Amino acid sequence: MRPSGHEPFVGEGFAGEGVNAAHVNIVLGHRTGDIGNAWMTALATPRQGHVPFVAVARPGVPVVPFTLFVNKAAVASERHGTLTWGAAQAGLAAGTGAAVKEKLLPRDLGSQLVIAAMWVDPAADDEELVFANNSLATLEAFRMAAAGGPAVRDALVAMLDPANPYFRRG
Repeated sequence: MRPSGHEPFVGEGFAGEGVNAAHVNIVLGHRTGDIGNAWMTALATPRQGHVPFVAVARPGVPVVPFTLFVNKAAVASERHGTLTWGAAQAGLAAGTGAAVKEKLLPRDLGSQLVIAAMWVDPAADDEELVFANNSLATLEAFRMAAAGGPAVRDALVAMLDPANPYFRRG
């Protein structure tokens, strides 16, 4: 089910493993609603190490719908910054393009805004993997958003036996 564009939709995607893995959270909504207010506020209130910016596919060509890239990890080094602003941003653009091609977003892309919270590990070291993982994680986040979230049954099973790349119950 594709979002209508008037109510916010949320999605999460994870791809890859190790330091080059990607974790993406997206919120999609109408630019005149709560998402628009949050988007503008985040853009206007950068914090040290976290500077939200309008994602571009190429210089001068913003991602459509307009997408705010919010880095979850503070930029820790020049290399980390390059991977965040380069490969991860390009992955966000490619994943969003794939979601548009799959018709996962509302038809009127110009009336929508996306907030994308992107994780790039400060120890990431492979530009191609960072790109590929962010592209796939972005697409997976849009797929979840279009589906209205995870299936409750699947979420319940996972919540009763939680695990993630940083923790697994022994």
